[in-house]
Amino acid sequence: MSSKLYLTSSPHLHDKNSTQKIMLDVIIATLPIILASTIIFGMRSLVVIFTTVLSCVLSEYLSCKIMKRPNSIKDLSAVVTGILLAFSLSVSIPIGIAAFGGFVAIVVIKQFFGGLGQNFVNPALCSRIILLISFPAQMTNWPEPFAYLKGSADIITSATPLDKSVLTTVTYFDLFFGNIPGCIGEICSMAILLGGIYLLVKKVISIIIPIFFIGTVFVLTFLMGGDPIFHIFSGGLLLGAFFMATDYVTSPVTRLERIIFAVGCGFFTVIIRIFGNLPEGVSFSIVLMNILTPLIEKLMLPKPFGKRENI
Repeated sequence: MSSKLYLTSSPHLHDKNSTQKIMLDVIIATLPIILASTIIFGMRSLVVIFTTVLSCVLSEYLSCKIMKRPNSIKDLSAVVTGILLAFSLSVSIPIGIAAFGGFVAIVVIKQFFGGLGQNFVNPALCSRIILLISFPAQMTNWPEPFAYLKGSADIITSATPLDKSVLTTVTYFDLFFGNIPGCIGEICSMAILLGGIYLLVKKVISIIIPIFFIGTVFVLTFLMGGDPIFHIFSGGLLLGAFFMATDYVTSPVTRLERIIFAVGCGFFTVIIRIFGNLPEGVSFSIVLMNILTPLIEKLMLPKPFGKRENI
């Protein structure tokens, strides 16, 4: 038995999961969505995904070199950011805009604020919002599913299911299996649920944020006389609830804080969808709650054990 006493700084408890392993699990969880998007939109979907991933990885590598930081591309976080960014884009997005989105996500939103663990908003979602504001026409051009099979040289565009002009023409079957126009990674609810279940089984994410996010949207749309099932399976709600809002860096830590965060995401999503000019509100709601996360954590800060109240 050793008689030496070792003194080390905290943390003293370590988890076997590394950042690389967690990100690898997220990548595995996205595979059903990538497969579904390729079947629905064709090889152009893979081109967009490859472009954003390559842009994110190169931006990460070069920014770390320029800023003289340790090379962090091996942790796979840039790959995940690229995939999630592509999921929030139209398959018809120009390649140059997609690449620019990867640069914005990594350099402007992640590295300018200190790198992994320092960004205060989700890089993929914030980049999508910037692209939407900068290139509204290209970001809201939605090709019809399976248009590539029709042999037409021109991409046929249509409105998303959340557009009020097509609400009555979309069935639950279409929403669940992805027979609808929309972003690359948000249209096939079945594929998103498969990925979300994988993350839950691997304990990469907790059920709290997805269930309260989705549940809030269900309750509020029901109270407002809408179709809760339609609102859950359309737009980016499922993708946002399982893959975006659960981001470790930009979401709260404790159970109560996560509930408040998720309810806020659901509330703002419904408000924007029902009363806003844009049909979708998931991206804006999550980014807004990302910004409010420090305030939530400050207000919900637990009192140290044994501390006396000031009298």
